[in-house]
Amino acid sequence: MRKKFNITGSCNPRQHYMVDTAKRFEAVESLIEQGEYFTINRARQYGKTTMLQVIRRKLSDKYLVIKTSFEGVGNESFHGQEIFVKTFAKLMLRELEQESDELKTAWQDDAIKDFGTLGKAISTFCQSYPRPVVLLIDEVDKNSDSETFIGFIGLLRDLYLQREDKGMDSTFLSVVLAGVYDIKNLKLKLRPDAERKYNSPWNIAADFNVDMTFHPEEI
Repeated sequence: MRKKFNITGSCNPRQHYMVDTAKRFEAVESLIEQGEYFTINRARQYGKTTMLQVIRRKLSDKYLVIKTSFEGVGNESFHGQEIFVKTFAKLMLRELEQESDELKTAWQDDAIKDFGTLGKAISTFCQSYPRPVVLLIDEVDKNSDSETFIGFIGLLRDLYLQREDKGMDSTFLSVVLAGVYDIKNLKLKLRPDAERKYNSPWNIAADFNVDMTFHPEEI
């Protein structure tokens, strides 16, 4: 198949001419190895989705890399805790069953009904798997202004903070979110008519200072 330049969607090295992303991947890999949670936030067509694919392709020998996306997830899935956790559990299951039946069985999604039970399912799964687990979520800012999404980010934060007492394998080693906006600075009103706001619990995240722009020498 003859390669072509791609300016829409993610790039596939078998189909498209690629920019040399070795240096930026090394920087991202270093963050993951350090157990950091972070967001790759750049404008569209800056290679965010392509970078997530590179992470999964190159790091799957060291980690269990689970890549999913909120793209295509309806707005109604963010209208309440119960429907959201069930939607997320199904996204996880869909990715795991592509890996193996063993992983599909290990993901205990039957009892997931709220953030508390989702947290227990994540901890049980990560502790049972022999390699560290890395979670990648694309299009994460699709509904980042919803209270349900804030609750989900708060859950990831709580699990992250528990690692000091329960060990690094008690949750995801690293969580990488990709989107246009930096949800680390997200604020949300508690009620539609409220003046008071609170900061996003994603303040645990490391700053993402990797240069994602394309340079002539990389082509």
